[in-house]
Amino acid sequence: MELIIDLSVFRKIKYLELLHKGHIVLVYIALFWRIIRYICSFLKKEKEPMKVLVKGATGQIGYAIVPMIARGIMLGPDQPVILHLLDIEQKIDDLNLLRMELLGSAFPLLKQVVATIDNVEACKDVNIAIMIAGYSRKDGLDTKDLMSKNVSIYKDVASVLEQHAAADCKVLVVTNPANTNALILKDFAPSIPEKNITCLTRLDHNIALSLIAEKVKVPVSDVKNVIIWGNHDAKQYPDINHATVTIKNEEKPVKECISDDHWLKTEFITNVQQRGAAFNRSQKAKKCALSCASAACDHIHDWVYGTPKGKWVSMGVYSDGSYGIPKDIIYSFPVKCEKGKWSIVQGLTIDALTREKMDVAAKDLKEEISMAKSCLD
Repeated sequence: MELIIDLSVFRKIKYLELLHKGHIVLVYIALFWRIIRYICSFLKKEKEPMKVLVKGATGQIGYAIVPMIARGIMLGPDQPVILHLLDIEQKIDDLNLLRMELLGSAFPLLKQVVATIDNVEACKDVNIAIMIAGYSRKDGLDTKDLMSKNVSIYKDVASVLEQHAAADCKVLVVTNPANTNALILKDFAPSIPEKNITCLTRLDHNIALSLIAEKVKVPVSDVKNVIIWGNHDAKQYPDINHATVTIKNEEKPVKECISDDHWLKTEFITNVQQRGAAFNRSQKAKKCALSCASAACDHIHDWVYGTPKGKWVSMGVYSDGSYGIPKDIIYSFPVKCEKGKWSIVQGLTIDALTREKMDVAAKDLKEEISMAKSCLD
């Protein structure tokens, strides 16, 4: 009888111990769940808006790019934006109309639109500045006058950006002569880090990719690692020596996929160099506004979020002397981007023809810079 009682008590004690442990486990589970929910609440929290300046917003490229930015194509589908639209006084009505159109489109990511003709208001605390404004050859100007007018524009905006933009502001110059305009901006905004001022050669890069894709009959996403060396003009050199095409899940050099060596050395190069000019000559085209706007979005997106592993893109950046290019110019190199910073791809083999074309582009840029600086005297 005593043994039975002892066993019963023992069972009750064990039961109580298990019950106690069960309660402890439940408490831990509840606590863990609360922690998970707390962390998730931060993950779901909306990001702070990024302020994006578009200078020359009412032009054709500006008109094409602002809805892309508002829709998240440039900075991603979860990044709110505040657009700062800047143009000249004569464009104030167009600016206000563009603002109304953007607000009327009810873009979920677009939190505010500032439309202004005042440089200070436009540059205030911006995180990204896209410089589209400037004169082009269609305005009937000779080279020296064209350079003089654009130098004046970029000199003036440089000091305002330096004083009023966010400390980490990334600047992209689109207007030709893009490399030299970017260099002038850098020279007159010395406190902006040189690595934060770039110019657009992604349009030429994208054109090269598309021409190869069309020739090989593959999607453009299956072509990578072309290089645009030099200037954003007809002296640039599109290099396919390191480019590859993916066919049936196998990555192959472009030269293995395109047996037409004559096409690669003539028509391909000419088409990349002259595509923008061909668009400009067309009465039906909008000055390649759509492709240029898309390329600018690609440039900023990859700069901010990084390039995929094993892939590089072309950007006009301040030369550090890589590949024997002078240090005091902004020149298009192959770059990789990571955590908001770009770096020049190193260690690529350069053949004799490419070396010659790279040096020609550098010489051309030095002459262009010399002319631009003479306009400042």
